[in-house]
Amino acid sequence: MIVVTTNDIPGYRIEAVMGEVMGLTVRSANLGANFTAGFRAMGGGEITEYTQVVYQSRQQVMQRMVEEAQRRGANAIVAMRFDNGSIGQAFTEVCAYGTAVVAHPVPAGQPGATEQSMHLTRTAQQPPQP
Repeated sequence: MIVVTTNDIPGYRIEAVMGEVMGLTVRSANLGANFTAGFRAMGGGEITEYTQVVYQSRQQVMQRMVEEAQRRGANAIVAMRFDNGSIGQAFTEVCAYGTAVVAHPVPAGQPGATEQSMHLTRTAQQPPQP
């Protein structure tokens, strides 16, 4: 599935809008990570325990958003954004959201065609090799 932060996909024509989709999670670091992170914070620099929690959260919300788009029949998501916030002192909320769409590559000779879209349309038109 194509996921972009732009409002359109170069070389693709959006044929249908399937609606807003999102993925959401609320996480906290485990007690051990919080303890270790507390000591790291005294020295300054990156707190890798929290970086890992945020990275995993973003991957999870992206997957949830993509699954929702697939359930709606979309093959792409445009205008994708992340949002995050704190809930109390121990929890972090991470959300990914965007607009699920059906997008088709623009074939050669039509306005808006790109090298990628022309390649995809040529590949789709060729009969399968035995």
